Amino acid sequence: MPTRTASTDIARAATTSLLGGCLAALLLAGCSSPAPSRYAQKQDSAPQRPVDVTDVQDAVPRPEPRSRYGNPASYVVHGKRYHTVASSKNYRERGIASWYGTKFHGHRTSSGDTYDMYQMSAAHKTLPLPTYARVTNLRNGKSVIVKINDRGPFHDNRLIDLSYAAAARLEILGQGTGLVEVEAIDPHRYAAEQNKARIAASQPKLAAAETAAAVAERQNTALYLQVGAFRNRANAERLRNQLAAVELPGSLHISEGLANRKRVYRVRIGPLQTVESADKVTQILAGQGIASPSVVID
Repeated sequence: MPTRTASTDIARAATTSLLGGCLAALLLAGCSSPAPSRYAQKQDSAPQRPVDVTDVQDAVPRPEPRSRYGNPASYVVHGKRYHTVASSKNYRERGIASWYGTKFHGHRTSSGDTYDMYQMSAAHKTLPLPTYARVTNLRNGKSVIVKINDRGPFHDNRLIDLSYAAAARLEILGQGTGLVEVEAIDPHRYAAEQNKARIAASQPKLAAAETAAAVAERQNTALYLQVGAFRNRANAERLRNQLAAVELPGSLHISEGLANRKRVYRVRIGPLQTVESADKVTQILAGQGIASPSVVID
């Protein structure tokens, strides 16, 4: 189910205040015939009748100016400050996707666009608005291109909030969440990338090899929560020992890796079987004074 809650409503109120309130609405859409307040609907939901979005087209990346209203240097939601990044260039991140639907349908987004749950759009906490991105479900390989034109999701462990249509195409509606990879698209390079994809599709052997590799990667995809990363192993072991007596629904271990060509020791919990398990672990860790662990998908 959608994860937009009261904190999201606070986010909307905060963002609207930051970005100009009714003045912005007057400039963009006018206040003469306002849509019904979203606060009249307590819980977000899907449409009463399932809608076939099979033929809904991906967003088409194109150069656009940055939103006048959606890109403050920083903003605060529910006591936490978020900083908008200057550029989406080379952005690629894995995490947990959620989705939002009827409660916000027809209402103004942070960028000034009207939210249409039947179009390919999304919300992100820090990327510039608008940003076009390819979102891939790491479990089934399905992908869509969305226009990120809104802020959110303001929920622990969530990376991106998808429109109803995008979530349906990625097949995460039933679960409410999904493990995804989000990759920003440079609109100027989009046409060239499309041409490259057409060439690859015309070469069956190459396409088959890429498909097999993608299937193998999905089969090995696992969800972890990372609670710390240290250059000194003793510090990692100290944190692991601190948490050793806590009952957790996943293995607590130290994972070695490289960061900037230097060895690091990461304290992780997992693999976790579900997003719900990750949320439960996050709550347990908060009780131990450890806030906002990082979601890692390997």
